[in-house]
Amino acid sequence: MDKKIFDYNVDDTFDLFLLVKNADVRVAKNGKKFIAFTFQDVSGQIDGKYWDASDSDIEAFLAGKVVRVSGKRELYQGNPQVKLFKIRLANDNEPNSPELFMERAPIKKEEIVEEINQTIFEITNANMNRVVRHLMTKYQKEFFQFPAAKKHHHAYMGGLSYHTISMLRLAKFIAEQYPEINKPLLYSGVILHDLGKVMELSGAMSTEYTLEGNLIGHIVIVDEEITKACLALKIDDKSEDIILLKHMILAHHGQLEYGSPVRPRLREAEVLHQIDNIDASINMLNVALNHTEPGTFTERIFGMDNRAFYKPNMTKVTSEEQLELLE
Repeated sequence: MDKKIFDYNVDDTFDLFLLVKNADVRVAKNGKKFIAFTFQDVSGQIDGKYWDASDSDIEAFLAGKVVRVSGKRELYQGNPQVKLFKIRLANDNEPNSPELFMERAPIKKEEIVEEINQTIFEITNANMNRVVRHLMTKYQKEFFQFPAAKKHHHAYMGGLSYHTISMLRLAKFIAEQYPEINKPLLYSGVILHDLGKVMELSGAMSTEYTLEGNLIGHIVIVDEEITKACLALKIDDKSEDIILLKHMILAHHGQLEYGSPVRPRLREAEVLHQIDNIDASINMLNVALNHTEPGTFTERIFGMDNRAFYKPNMTKVTSEEQLELLE
């Protein structure tokens, strides 16, 4: 089996085909241009810098291109990166399809589609159900392809829908524990909370923020989409159930400084905020820990307040070993 970038340990040298996910041109202190790359393959993403880049290098090594990279795995301030020795574009007779190198959600799209559709049947509020169906139909292609973020959590093809289904599973468990929770409101909020990412971001490949994403943001985008859906469906957008649904979307980041124009003031909005944070945090932790040797700390995780997390040296106890311990 061909080795991937995270199959190599720190200080290992490698010679691999990788996808250029991002290629940001910057200027060093000496006034010369360099390219700040984010490379990726199916094992993950890693940064690297290409110093003294010429104009032809900048024109050639664009986001979305497959390149052959010779280099060395390193750590810089606790973060994994590559030191580049050589880089060139993949030839026509070499692996050069970007899709070969793209991470994907760990479960099949069909499974996610089925689970979301089943959940929509459980949304028994007529107005919420109609709005959710309308918007999911309108953006179904993008919803099941897009990442949930540019870099920090679920940042891969299908990440948006996988993040959503993971949150729905948490929401259903919590709703069973606390039956007073309004399930239609909570489930509607979960399904729609990040739908604006399909307009905020450019797509799964070479993900960037769009103009709309930079200047408006996914929270306001979804709020506007709900209003448009109500207009198309002849639903009064001033009715209480639609106002509650909009509040779920607007408050889901929890804090004003994190982008929400209002803080959660519904029980279900607080639950949505908490499970969104839980799922995003665990995903970031899992990615970092999967790239960390036991007995060492992860890189500093930006989305976790720049904390580094320890990966214990303890080995997992198998079910057979558990039975032996009980005997």
